Amino acid sequence: METATNKSSIFIYPVKSCRGISVPHAPLTPTGFRWDRQWLIVNQKGRALTQRVEPKLALVQVDLPVEAFYQGWEPINDSYMIIKAPGMDSLKVRLSKPSGVADGVSVWEWSGSALDEGDEASKWLMEYIGEPCRLVRFNAASETRPVDPGYAGGHDIMFSDEYPFMLLSQESLDALNKLMKEPVPINRFRPKYIFFSFQAHNYISRCLSSL
Repeated sequence: METATNKSSIFIYPVKSCRGISVPHAPLTPTGFRWDRQWLIVNQKGRALTQRVEPKLALVQVDLPVEAFYQGWEPINDSYMIIKAPGMDSLKVRLSKPSGVADGVSVWEWSGSALDEGDEASKWLMEYIGEPCRLVRFNAASETRPVDPGYAGGHDIMFSDEYPFMLLSQESLDALNKLMKEPVPINRFRPKYIFFSFQAHNYISRCLSSL
């Protein structure tokens, strides 16, 4: 008999609005899965860029070391996030926290400071997107971003839209696609956790409630 954990999929989106990574397991943190929406691309005014205004971000692929998803793992000096896009050389972003600070960063209702990943990343993004922009990282040491207390009081997020976790059932997608002329893939909804059965749903619910 299969266990609940074999009936699920986990997706991590390290850079907000870029492609996700499918992983077999990921450490849970109070702000969601580790590494999820920890980075953000901002324009020259510090405002978040998303696929809503820059659809080219959907083609940006992000890779992390396999060991980054082990419980308790910490990056070393040569640990990198690799960013790729069509027609571009790969960009390596060191996983150890940068020293630069970007003030006036904003995403939806939140504004604050973030860690700036430097000029090399900025130049790469400007060449690909076609306008001045920078790559920043959430600074959990100095900033917090609470979830709307009217919906999930007492929880914090990084650069996610609203909540630490987004759950989606395969059964719901199957039901939707029966009504569609052309079926849509599950990545259209950018979920963090896909469950295929009530057993898997109950399992992840217990894990989240323990945070």
